[in-house]
Order: sequence, then C-alpha cells, then structure tokens
Amino acid sequence: MNIGPATPQRPLPGAYFATPGPGGRPAQPVFGRAPTAPANPAPQPQLAPVAAVAPVAQQQLHTQPEIQPIERAARTVNDTLTQEARYPDLDSYITQGISSDYDIPRSNALAPFQQVKTHNIPDRIFEQYNDAQVSTMFGLFAELNHAWVVIDNALYLWDYTHPNPELKAWETQSNTITAVKLAKPRSKVFVPKITHILVVATINDMYIIGLSYATGPEGVSEVQLYETKMQASVRGLDVRCIEGSAKTGRIFFGGNTNDDVYELTYQPEEKWFGSKCGTVNHVNKSYLSWNYAATMVGWGKHPSHEHVVQLAVDDTRNLLYTLSNNSAIRVFHMRNMTALDCVITRAFSTLRTQIGHMVASSQLIANNTSVVAIAPITATEAARLNLVAITNTGCRIFLSATSGGYYATDIASAPTSMQAHHVKFPPSNAQSDNTVVPVGAYQVPAINTNSSSLTLTTKAARFPPGYFLYFVRTDANTNAEQLFLSTPDSGRIARPAEPAAIPRYIEKGQWIPLGNSMQAIGLVSEPFGASKHPVGFGNELAVQFDQPTSEFAILTSSGVHVIRRRRLVDILAAAMRSGGGEEGLETEVKNFVRAYGRTELCAAALAVACGQASDVTHDFRVARMTDQETLEFARKVFIEYGGKPTYNENLQLDNTTQPIDNVRPSPRHDGVALYIARLLRSVWKSQILKENITPNNGLQVEATVGTAKLQSIQRDLTHLKEFFDNNKSFIEGLSGPEIRGQTPQEELSLRGEHRAMNALLNLLKNVIEGISFVLVLFDEKVDEIVLSLPDDIRQRVRELTFESLFSSPHGRDLAKELVKAIVNRNIQKGSNVDTVADALRRRCGSFCSADDVVIFKAQENLRKAADAGKESETGRTLLNDSFNHLMRVASSLSMEVLQVAVEQYIAMEFFAGAIRLILQVASQRDRGNRALGYIKDGMQETDPRRRDYDRRRECYNLVHRVIQAVDAASLAEPQLVDGQFSATETRKQEAYDEINGSTDEVFQIHLYDWYLEQGWSDRLLDIETDYVVSYLRRKSEEEARHADLLWKYYAHHHRFFEAAEVQLQLAKSGFDLTLEQRIRYLSQAKTNASARLTSVSDVHLTRQSRQELLREASDLLDLANIQGDILERMRSDARLGPDRRPIILRELNGQVLPLDDLFGNYTDQAGYYDLSLLIYAVAEHRDLTNIRATWQNLFEQLHYTATQANQRPWEVVADKVRELGTRLQLNETVFHVQTVVLLLETYAYTYQRGYGGPTWVADVFLDLGVPHEQLVAVLEAIWYNNEAPFVARARRWIGQDLVRVCEAWFDESARGGGYAFGGVENAAAIMDLLNQVQTAGVLDQEFLERTIDLRGRIEVVLR
Repeated sequence: MNIGPATPQRPLPGAYFATPGPGGRPAQPVFGRAPTAPANPAPQPQLAPVAAVAPVAQQQLHTQPEIQPIERAARTVNDTLTQEARYPDLDSYITQGISSDYDIPRSNALAPFQQVKTHNIPDRIFEQYNDAQVSTMFGLFAELNHAWVVIDNALYLWDYTHPNPELKAWETQSNTITAVKLAKPRSKVFVPKITHILVVATINDMYIIGLSYATGPEGVSEVQLYETKMQASVRGLDVRCIEGSAKTGRIFFGGNTNDDVYELTYQPEEKWFGSKCGTVNHVNKSYLSWNYAATMVGWGKHPSHEHVVQLAVDDTRNLLYTLSNNSAIRVFHMRNMTALDCVITRAFSTLRTQIGHMVASSQLIANNTSVVAIAPITATEAARLNLVAITNTGCRIFLSATSGGYYATDIASAPTSMQAHHVKFPPSNAQSDNTVVPVGAYQVPAINTNSSSLTLTTKAARFPPGYFLYFVRTDANTNAEQLFLSTPDSGRIARPAEPAAIPRYIEKGQWIPLGNSMQAIGLVSEPFGASKHPVGFGNELAVQFDQPTSEFAILTSSGVHVIRRRRLVDILAAAMRSGGGEEGLETEVKNFVRAYGRTELCAAALAVACGQASDVTHDFRVARMTDQETLEFARKVFIEYGGKPTYNENLQLDNTTQPIDNVRPSPRHDGVALYIARLLRSVWKSQILKENITPNNGLQVEATVGTAKLQSIQRDLTHLKEFFDNNKSFIEGLSGPEIRGQTPQEELSLRGEHRAMNALLNLLKNVIEGISFVLVLFDEKVDEIVLSLPDDIRQRVRELTFESLFSSPHGRDLAKELVKAIVNRNIQKGSNVDTVADALRRRCGSFCSADDVVIFKAQENLRKAADAGKESETGRTLLNDSFNHLMRVASSLSMEVLQVAVEQYIAMEFFAGAIRLILQVASQRDRGNRALGYIKDGMQETDPRRRDYDRRRECYNLVHRVIQAVDAASLAEPQLVDGQFSATETRKQEAYDEINGSTDEVFQIHLYDWYLEQGWSDRLLDIETDYVVSYLRRKSEEEARHADLLWKYYAHHHRFFEAAEVQLQLAKSGFDLTLEQRIRYLSQAKTNASARLTSVSDVHLTRQSRQELLREASDLLDLANIQGDILERMRSDARLGPDRRPIILRELNGQVLPLDDLFGNYTDQAGYYDLSLLIYAVAEHRDLTNIRATWQNLFEQLHYTATQANQRPWEVVADKVRELGTRLQLNETVFHVQTVVLLLETYAYTYQRGYGGPTWVADVFLDLGVPHEQLVAVLEAIWYNNEAPFVARARRWIGQDLVRVCEAWFDESARGGGYAFGGVENAAAIMDLLNQVQTAGVLDQEFLERTIDLRGRIEVVLR
C-alpha cells in the first residue's frame, strides 16, 4: 500500500535525520555495541597559567622561613654525623696490591698503645704447676677477666684482676686435658643462668661444663661452674684446637691425628636416634676411617702428617676456616644447623703463586714461609675481604672470596673461590731504611718487601677494626719475645692527603718487650664496631668519647699484661705534656694539623680542655687527666689555632639567599660541632623509651639509654658549656653580636661565625636540660605516666627520639605533654601544684613555663570545684576562676588539657563556659584565620593551611560533645519548675546563645556539617542567620543533599522564588540524581515560581524574572517527561543487548538530555515514532513532510505490533491517537488535523475495513474535542478531492464519517436551546453537503436512513 510519502531511508548506517533542534552532534547507535574506551587514554595536556604561577614561586623564594638557631645547630650535628658515617670501609683502602705503610713514633707520648698493668700469676698456681706430672697449659678467658691453667687432669680458673683471687677447680676426671675453650651455648639447651660453656678435651673424652658469669655491684666478676653430664668419646683424635660459634652454639674441633673437622653435638635430653652428647666428622664421615685412625695412633703410626692447628668461625657469613700445619687453608660453609660443607681448599703454594702477580720476588714469601695464624674479617667490616693469613715472616695476606664469580654478600650462599687480594709487608728494620717516592704532590715511603723486622713471628692475632699483634722471637736460643702492635691510623685514612685520592692503608706501629713467650691472648673489652656495616665501621675517632677503648690481655709466664689502645685525644694530651714548652707545643700542633687537619685538632684540643683525656696513673689506673698545664695548653690550642671563617662571593648567584648563608665557619666551629656530635652519637637518633609486655600482660616502659650513660653525656656537655662560659671573650664568634672587621667581607664572615657558634651553644643548653628532663621522667613512675597519655600522644612519645627532643618544636611539645602528665599524676596523689611545678622548673625550666603553672592552677581549681559540688556557690566560683585562668593561657593549651577541662566542665554543667573556652582556643590556634581561606579555596589536600583547619576542627569536636551533654541534661529534667525555667534549661539556653551568637564562621561551618551528619537538618532550618545560607550555597556545589536542604531552607522561610531557583539548578545539575528526582524538582520549581510573593526580600523580583524561570522550568519538564518515556521504553525493549542496556539506561536515567540527543540518539534510531512527535512539539518543528512520515510510520508500527500480539489493531491505533492528541494538546503543527485525519482514514480503509465501528475514525477525533466545523471541513475536502483510495464507492467511508460528525455537531449545538450548527448559514451548508452525500449513492442503508433523518431535522430548524 502507498498512503503517501514515506520516511526517507538513511543512506548509510549511522547517518540520521537532522534533529529538529538547534545544532547537533554525532549520534551513538542505541542497539549497537558500545564504543570501547582505551584502557589507558592518553592524558590531555593541561595548560597552566604560567603568568599567574611565576609570581607565586618568586614570592615563595623570598619568603622562605628563617631557620631557627636550634634547627641550624641540629642540621650541623646531623651533617657531622653523616660525614663521620662515611668513613672508608676496609675494602676501599685495602685494595688489590701490596703495601708497607707504617708510622712508628719515636716518642712514647705518641705511641698508639699503652701498657696499663701486669697482673701476677697467683703463687698457688705455681705450687700446683710444680706438682705437674704430664703436661701443663695456660690460657685466658679475657672477656671474663679470668685466666686458666691445666695441670695434668685438672683445670683451674682465677680472676686475674683480683689481688687475692679464689681458684675455681674442675677435677672430676682422671685423663690428661689437651684443650680448653670458652664458648657460647646453644639457645634453650641450658637454663638462662648458664651464660657460657667450657669445652674441655682430654685424651679420651670431651666434656661440656656449664659456666655462669655475673658482675657484682662493685665491678667484681664472679664465675661458677656446673656439671652438665655431657661428654663424648674422642679417643685417638688427640684434640688440640676447639672453636665455637657464638650465633648458633655449635662446637667444632680438630686433632693432631688428621686434618678432619669434627663437631661436638649436644642437646637437652637423649632422643631415639640421638644421644645427649656426641661427635660428628664433617670431612670423612665413615666410622671405619675414624676407627682406623684411632688404631694407627694406638700403634704409634700416623696415617696423615697434616693436621689442623687453628679453627676460626665467621658467624656473619656462616663460615668456618681451618689452618693446617702445612699452611693449608680450608673454608667450610655452615649451610644449616647440622651441615658443614668444605667448599674451598687453598694450599699455601697456591697463595704464593697468586701473590707472585703482585710482587716480583720477596724473601718473606718463600718456600720455607709458613702461616702461623688466620683471622676472619667479618661481613660487618668488609664486603670483599674474608680472611687474613699471617706468616712467620710477619706478612699479612688478605684473602677475598667470591661466589659464582661475584663477591658473596648472602650468607646463605657458599663461596666458591678464594684468592690473595692484598699483602701487607712488615715495617722496615730501622727508620733510616725508609726511602720515599713521590706520589702526586706528596712523598710516601717506598714499599719494603724484604724487611726482616717481624721474621720468626711465632703467633699472631687480629681484632676489629684492624688491630694486629705479632709475637716475634728475638732470640732463637731463648723463649724471649717482643710484641709488635699495629693499628689503622683512622684519622689519616679518613682524611687522605689529596681529596680525590684513594685512602692509603696507613698504620701506626709500636714495639713492646714481653720478656717471655706468649701463652694466650684475648680481647678484654667488647669487640670494636663504630657501625653495623662496613662503611664507617673502623672510625675510631667517632667513638673515642662514646665507647670504652679496646684492651687486650696477654698471658705470659710472668703474668697477664693488659695493653690499652690510646685514643687520639689521649695522644694529643700526652704530646702537649711532653712537648717541651711553647716551642715544642707549636711543633706538635703543626705535625698534628699536617696529619689530621685543623678541625680534628680543634675537636681533640677542646676535648682535652674539657677533661676528656686519660692516662695511666702511678698506681696503674686509667684516670682522667687533670694536669692544669696540659689543660691550659689545650685551651690555648683551641683558641689560637682554630682558623678563620671565610666568605665565598662566588656562591652568591642571586637574591634568593642571604650573603651570610655563604659564610664557611671556621675549623674551630667545625671542631666544636665534631666534639658535640661524638658525645651525642649513641643517643642522637635513639628513641627515648621503649614499651615491653611483661609475662603478666602488663606494660613495662624502659629507657633505651641507661641513666649512667645519660649522666656521663650530660656531665661532659656541662664541662663544655662551662668552658665556653669561661672563655667566651677569647673565642672569635662568641665575643658578642657587635662585630667589627677590617673589611666588609671579614665583618660578614665574623657575623656568620657568630651565628653558627651561637646556634651550637643554644643546642648545648637544650641538650643539657633535655637530658635532665629525661632523668626526671624516669625518676617517676614512667609506666603510669605513659599510660595516662592519649593514644595519639602516646604513639608519638613512643617514637620520640633524643634528636627531636633536643632540637625540634615537636619534641618540645611532647616533652611538655609529659611534664603535664607528671604534674597531673602528682596532683591526683594529693601533692601541691606549686611544689611540683617549682621542682620541675628547677631541674628543667624550659619544659615547665609560666603558662604551664597557670594551667596547673586551673586544673587544681577544677579538682576543688568538683569536690565542692556543681550547685554550691563555692563550686561555681572555683569554676569561674579556672575558666578565667584557662582563657588567659588559651594559646598555650594543649588538646589533652582542653579535653580534660571540657569533660570536667560538662560534669559540672558549666556548658557555656566550656563552649566559650573551646572557641577561644580554636581562635588562638589560627590567629590569621587561615582555615577560612582554606575552606573557601576548596580544601585541597596539599594546601598548607589544612593544618590550621585540622587544629581548629579538633577543638570544634569538643563543642559537639558539649551539645550532646546539654541535650541529654535537658531531656532528663523538666523545662519549667513552678512556672520558671529550670537551672538546666537556663544553662541550655546560655550554651546555645554562645553557639548561635558566635562570629567564628569556620566554627559555624563545622557545626552545620556535624548537624547534617547527625541527621539534624531540622536544626539547620530553624537557624536564621546568613551563615546558613552561605554554608548551604557553598555546599550545594559539592553535594545534592545540601542543595536539597537549601531550597527547603528557603521554602521554610517563605522565600519561594529562591527555592524555585535552587530546584531548577538541581534538576539541571550534574549530581547523581535519577530522572524521576529531576522531574520532581522541576514540578516543584514550577509550583514555587508560581507562588505569590510574601517575603519582603522578594520585592526586588520582577514579573519578568519569575516568568522566565517558570518558562524554563516548564520547557525542561516537558523534555524530562519525554526522556522518562524513552527510559521506560528502553527498560523493556528486547532489542537491547545485555552489555548495551545498562549503558543506555544509565545515560537516560540522569541529566535531562538535549532535544537533538533524545531524537537523534534514541527515538529516531529506536523507532519510537510517538515520542518523536512529542519532541517535534517541544522543538516547535514545522516540517509537515517529516511529521506526516512519522505519523504514517507510527500507524504501520502499531498495526504490526497489534497483529503480532493478537490485538485489535484499530483499537490500538485509536488509543494511541487519542493519547497523542491529549499530550500534544492538538498542536496545530504536529497534530495537524488534516494530515492525521487523512492518514487515519486511509489506514482504516486499507487495513481495518469492516473492523470496529463504521465511524471509529471520526469518534477518535470527536473524543479529542476537535472542533466539528474543522473536522467537517477536513472530511468534506477528502470527499470532494476524489483521490485514491477514496474514489467511486470507496467514498462511502468518508461519507459515513461525515454523517457521524454532522450528527454530533447537530446534537451538541442544539443542546440547551442553541441554534443548530451555530447559525443558519452553517446549517444550510451542512444541508447541501448531506444532500451531496445522499445522492452520491455510496452509503449503505443504515447511513442513508441516518442521513435522511438528519436532513429532516435540519429542515425543521431552517423553517
């Protein structure tokens, strides 16, 4: 069928009709696949306004805050400690090659070591010694201050430091003892009291003896021995060397029968497959080989001439080293707690071959050279070097190990290769043998590879960080030995001759005659270690005031010799004392500066002047040096040789820094900083306290640094402060701020020096007082004090370091919190506040200020008020007194104090005072009102003003607590009592007067936020203040709920036009609102915009503005309703796929879309022709061709749909036309009656001929109220046009509708006595029209009769 012009077909997929609205945009297919966004879309360039940013940056450069003196001094200390920590590691100066740099001072004053005392062997030992029958051995347990002797089968121990020691004997077995070793036990095998174990080997068995070691209050060490019943057979092994692992408790041993390595195993109790104590051969594990070795020894034969002579353990790398009598070195890896794998074997001949690549020839490393000792180099000392082997000619061979071609850094991986890395040759025989060669601008001694000064070294030992002790036999016919000691010259290593040069391995050496042969050697002091990693490990200068100096004990037949490493400060003091007056002093100072630099000289001289130097007294004690002449020499050196500050003009590039910042302080200043840093190095970065959980789940707070250590540091710093106080007028930079120089540069330099020195003095005072505070803290019940702190402050106190306490405002604030906790604790126990505060101010005044005392008094008044009662006159007076005190010091109140005060005020129902105090504290925390600017600028995360806002918010949260308490109290009591407001109601009104009368906008904003969080929006509606409007207006830009509340606020206060404006903006906003919500807002906006003006504030509104708002709301509402229809259609449209449907629904169920989007993207594509007609109406579209095509498509679509659904198509079409006519309000363009009637008549004739009523088309339009005359005119035109399909007899259908319409017109017009058809002319015209229809002969009998009847009635009217 061809009714009329059909809708034009789209030429290409995706090309649609132009949307009947202004403009357009490319449409997305409704039923197609949604376009896939790239996973990582390219960022769009953001163009920043450069011109606006540049001035800000420039302003920031010029407004950098001035560094406070304390912070400047702390930075200096940190820089100094960092520089100290960069001390070269062993690998950096013991490089590939050879060396022989030694400095052997000719004067004892400059000697690096000092013999302290020789402890004689008790006479009872010699008495037992003379009774020996088989063998004797001597040894040392130096770390316990004990020596031991083996006489046949007995072992005796004694404290060699005691003048009349008690002998501890072990005589429980009868076999000859062959070896003794002190070791650390394996964990959880023995009771905690057993701190060490003695491993004793005899010719038949090995025994484990428990040993407890404790130091008494007077420093006397006490040793007790305990039987463990642990022993294992070693028959035939002839055990001579034993070594233990301190980390794992494993015990290894070797004997004279072979070169195997054995392990003595032990466990707390016997098990099924393991005895309590046993032995394991980790080299040859077969029982037959062991039995064979034992049998051969029993027959006097030895299966192997090679055997182990020394064992050494490196726990940091899980390695065990062995040395055989043939100078072969083997490396074993302790893979786990039971395994021991031999990974490397190096014969001495192999090492000689490797050394041959470093030195052409040397008599000291020949075929007859042997290794007399090996010493591990731990991983904390060096990453590459693992071991040093010492030969009988005095050469030291440093060995490095690699794993898989790389230096092993993981203890879990075993090394696979070892080679000679460096050879240190002995010193020259005499000073005259030292020739020099030029190296750069300096002269260094030539390497002597043939010196025999250490030839026939019988024994040797090494201790960290590089102390070597050689025992050299001076006469082959006697046992007389000399001791040669060497140590790295840490001062010269840290300060190379040339700044960019690699540090040289320079050592200081010293000869000490022993007279007798050495029997044993041990380290008395703790092993040295300036750090826990190689870099900085060997820095002796850094710890010379912080750790005890190293001491060694050497046992000979004449006694135990104690030798002490001398500190640089001791050497300088001795040099000053024996320097030979002023001239000698100047020479020594120049030598010192040449070797160590002026800064080190000033630090050492200052230490000497402050009494740090020590020496051995005539009664063999190490004591502080108090010689006044030496102290005066040191003072003179510090003052006169401290150098000058310098100003470098080349560093002044622009105006961003002050010229004084480019002043380089003098070496004197650097020396002071160095001395202070060395005194504080062990505590500077340490936390002040630590928390432990007791076995009863209680809290135990302990100091991380002992009281004695803190007192020692404080004492040394006090001496330093006294030194500066006494010599301030003589020291440049401390004489005063009024400095005059000969030139401007010199004057600027002196000012810079003064600033730097003054900063150090301020830090010095802070540290002294800070230590006093820590001592006061731990004098109290620190557990209770810490528990009384709030959780956040407690966490910060837990993390508080000495550095922060001494130098940062954060640390000072925490200290004040602790002081307040101390005072509060004493107040709770009944102490008087003035007494406690005065005691604190005497010991640490800066931690207890005048404001603190006022706070304490206020707290005491609060406590007394609570005792007096809230209803008493005394109680209210005390409350007001405390309130006045706290208001005076509001700027100093901490959050904790404020919280406590507010809680007490709430308990006393002092609500208004609590609120006023809180607001005052908040105002004092942000005097510049920066928080308000932060809020108005969007509250950015990176805004520095956020801290001010957070601090004020903490206070405002307390107001919430007061409000809750006020409301609770009000509910608990009646509002009126005897017709008058109750006391509680009066206090409530006072509190809310304080709240609502506050001019703090930040507070009001925060309060309104809280109201909304609590769901108290009604409170916000009842407040009449501009703060609410400005708050809601600002918040409306962020959240829809605030905008919703804003229009309700306007409506509540009868400001309907403003409410309508907000509702319209809500409907248009980008908030996450559903379409239904937006339609509701638009409907309400229309209603409010139509309301009558009632408010005085609405007088300025014009009728035009109201009409504009009303029109915009109406248009948008129409569009939203159409979009709602589209949404409902899309929900049930089967053509949408599951992946596309959510996207379409999400787009539609949101913002109101433009007309072009609704038409082009949805109705036109989806074939929603009825909705397209509605869009035509809203868009005032006037193209009748498009409109006609849309109506035609609609009828065809409805017919097809109804047919498929077994419905009556004519009813579906009729209902839809009625619906559209109603919604379009018979729009003269979109619901063009002529067009719609013709299309509907054509449809009825084509598809529904004979279905439905004969005049159902006419009935549709009559139901819609189309004027009769218009409908008659349309049908008449169709009748007379005689166009297909209404030609010939097909005109019957038009005629029937004409009859039906004329009847209806007649009935309606004649009803109520009116004239038919509205007048004679119309009646005559209808009469003629009906005559034409009747005479055409197309009507059936029914309608012919109806026509005749109607004509008759018309004739009656016309008569």
